[in-house]
Amino acid sequence: MTGITASDLTLEEKASLTSGASFWYTTPIDRVGLPAIMVTDGPHGLRKQREGGDHLGMGDSVPATCFPPAVGLGSSWDVDLIERVGQALGVETSIENVAVLLGPGINIKRSPLCGRNFEYFSEDPIVSGVLGTAIVRGIQSQGVGTSLKHFAANNQETDRMRASSDVDPRPLREIYLRAFERVVKDAQPWTVMCAYNKINGVYASEDPWLLTQVLRDDWGFEGLVVSDWGAVNDRIVGLPAGLDLEMPSSNGVTDRRLVAAVEDGTLDEAALDVAAQRVIDLVEKAQAGAGRVAGPLDVDAHHALAREAAGRSIVLLQNALRQAQGPDAAEGPDHADEPLLPLRRDAKLTVVGAFAEKPRYQGAGSSMINPTRLDDALTAIRAAADGEVAYAAGFSVAPGATDAEQATLRAEAVAAASGADVVVAFLGLPARIESEGYDRENIDLPVEQLALLDALLAVTPNVVVVLSNGGVVALPFADRVPAIVEAWLLGQAGGSATADVLFGDVNPSGKLTETIPVRLSDTPAYLDFPGEFGHVRYGEGIFVGYRWYDSRGLDVAFPFGHGLSYTTFTYGDATASVDADGDLTVTVPVTNTGAAPGREVVQVYTSLVGSVVARPQRELKAFASVELQPGETREVTLPVRREDLAYWDIRVDRWVVEGGDYTVAVGASSRDIRSEASVSVSGDEVALPLSRESSLGEVMAHPIAGPVIQAAIAQMMQGMEGVADIMPEGVDPTAMMASFPFGRISMMAGDAATPEMIDGLIAMANAGDAGA
Repeated sequence: MTGITASDLTLEEKASLTSGASFWYTTPIDRVGLPAIMVTDGPHGLRKQREGGDHLGMGDSVPATCFPPAVGLGSSWDVDLIERVGQALGVETSIENVAVLLGPGINIKRSPLCGRNFEYFSEDPIVSGVLGTAIVRGIQSQGVGTSLKHFAANNQETDRMRASSDVDPRPLREIYLRAFERVVKDAQPWTVMCAYNKINGVYASEDPWLLTQVLRDDWGFEGLVVSDWGAVNDRIVGLPAGLDLEMPSSNGVTDRRLVAAVEDGTLDEAALDVAAQRVIDLVEKAQAGAGRVAGPLDVDAHHALAREAAGRSIVLLQNALRQAQGPDAAEGPDHADEPLLPLRRDAKLTVVGAFAEKPRYQGAGSSMINPTRLDDALTAIRAAADGEVAYAAGFSVAPGATDAEQATLRAEAVAAASGADVVVAFLGLPARIESEGYDRENIDLPVEQLALLDALLAVTPNVVVVLSNGGVVALPFADRVPAIVEAWLLGQAGGSATADVLFGDVNPSGKLTETIPVRLSDTPAYLDFPGEFGHVRYGEGIFVGYRWYDSRGLDVAFPFGHGLSYTTFTYGDATASVDADGDLTVTVPVTNTGAAPGREVVQVYTSLVGSVVARPQRELKAFASVELQPGETREVTLPVRREDLAYWDIRVDRWVVEGGDYTVAVGASSRDIRSEASVSVSGDEVALPLSRESSLGEVMAHPIAGPVIQAAIAQMMQGMEGVADIMPEGVDPTAMMASFPFGRISMMAGDAATPEMIDGLIAMANAGDAGA
């Protein structure tokens, strides 16, 4: 199969190519030797259903490695690690003869209530874009494709098939499209998956501005646009807008509609040719990469990688000193001044919580993987400990569990905890609370779990809380629990990885890619989520996540970028300079000042005081994960792209880098800034034509019109005797008039600025700008 073009096909064949043959396969054209290819769900593992499996793939699918979902993997902030996971995903995809793995998802975590947040990396577009690029590169390095999703502004599950995400241009470009732009430009995914929702009233599947102007014309996307499964509203509108492939099969319904539309002139056949050719190109690309990886799968090696990735995904939120529990307690005075973690192997431990025995390791919905094996934390903790490890479930996650049953389980856990040196409590969200298809109602842990924790703290102060959750949860107990471990959803090896971190075999290095708020009502989208009557107003604008909390000075439980280690790091003086291409180079020495090898995620934020547009207090622009031995110092270099300093200027509908002295802050979180530097950045020229609607202040600032109008105003003021006498001291009448429309100044200036003079001055100024 070589050199097939759309011109080789009949009208009916071209139409059939633009929709699936079945749920997972494209349509073959046997007459010209064009085969079908298979696509299937990801994104943190391969979900390939067996023959005869259900169409949702929830049940019978081939075993595959379940790596940590993006909520966990993103917390590693490690581009190299994520690319290695991507390579492993590509290997498994290739072995199973799948052409395209449907992922990654890089939507922004606008609200912690989104039921699908476990599939997404971050509340920040730079993090999402950089990590999304890494996993796409890794997967596609194995000769198979990816599908970047869900394009775009798909930030909730409520009414997701119909709701309109109503977003202003600045947040749409700066927050919700920026990560997609990064991945498209840097990695060229084979496909982009359009979302279910509308954007500003237009279905994503029918939006030529989104699918053609932005994606292809602005960003240079070279691949194919595929619908999310069932996202097509009107195929005749969607195809010329840029939607190439409808999935799954429409059983020929939309194929016939396309043919009829071409025949009656409603649809230009050239648009069908373009879409059909893109499907052909995708099939040929898939055929070229087919068979690059020969089986069988090295299950053990991939499980080991899943364990490494899970360990690097864990975030140590806090780790206070252990407390002695009496003169006869095992800790004794020699251990009372040590942090509670890592655990001592000879300590008497009690593990509590149903998730320790039956792990929650992935989210519910289309991304569910049938793992090759599954580690649980209880078994791994017992294997790692030298001393006694007791266990009690403590609570039930069964939907029908009664209060009496929960009370009995709680009492059993308290009894098991009595006399323990340390209690490790596994708490989290049952799978039914967060899933694709619906959003959460709150960010609270179940009441029976909070009651269990209260009961445990009543018998011992030395409690480690390990969280299992796909979205952030409120932590009202943070001031009473010495150690909290955010273990997210960690994939099939998460149980062993959790034990690795608890005992110090792995030094925790994860950092939060989303803020943990104190309460739901503090969150940016609280008043505008999930919308009403089919519309969701993104009223918080660009102030999403930490941009909101930090700019408003709100208390948070734990800030964006936060995460502790079993060692300590110090930062030296940062420097920042502008390269010849306009990018910034930021350098900072970082030293491991503790006794253990560790890894620090160094973060770079920028701000511009006195900006012409509203900006957050600071915004992340670069990061690096750096491994350091005890006592080692490394000069860390972090490039900041000039384009990442730009804001979307709604006056000229393009990116603009504002000139000025930028503050470059380097730190361990958005609220733990260790060093700052200043760098002068030249700005982009923004020439705005003057009009009658221009403000007087804008005209006065103009190099041509300004001097003329200032003279006219001076003449006008001379004719207004007595004004200076009644004007309060220090008040500048010119400043008072700065917002006055220029075209109306003649009513006050009289002969000093007639309408004819105003029009002439505007023409002269604009002509001068054009000549420049």
